[in-house]
Amino acid sequence: MKLEKVLTFTEKEEELATLLTDVGLKRNVAKVLVYLANTNEATSRDIERGTDLRQPEVSIAMRTLNEKEWIENRESKAESKGRPVKIYCLSKPAKDIIDTIESDKKEEIETQLKLIQKIREILVS
Repeated sequence: MKLEKVLTFTEKEEELATLLTDVGLKRNVAKVLVYLANTNEATSRDIERGTDLRQPEVSIAMRTLNEKEWIENRESKAESKGRPVKIYCLSKPAKDIIDTIESDKKEEIETQLKLIQKIREILVS
């Protein structure tokens, strides 16, 4: 039997995932993002174990992170026969990703405030 080291969430990392969820990220995406921010690279299986998510949940989160261009992946030959294993890492520092989230939220707020202003103008006229 092979002994493997699996990273698991600390209380601080759970809090960070909750905060990311509170600002609008999906829970699975937030957990995977926090996990990858705290490791150089990881396989899907590592992420499943470390975040306590199922494989389909990790796959959906990875698709979202990939669409945002926040992750990179490469393939590595499997130890046994079969498919190559994908290894994931963040494509940019976590700080830059948080800056992007902040910028997106500011735009969202500005749009909402403009809509509210337009509603006020219509109601007053």
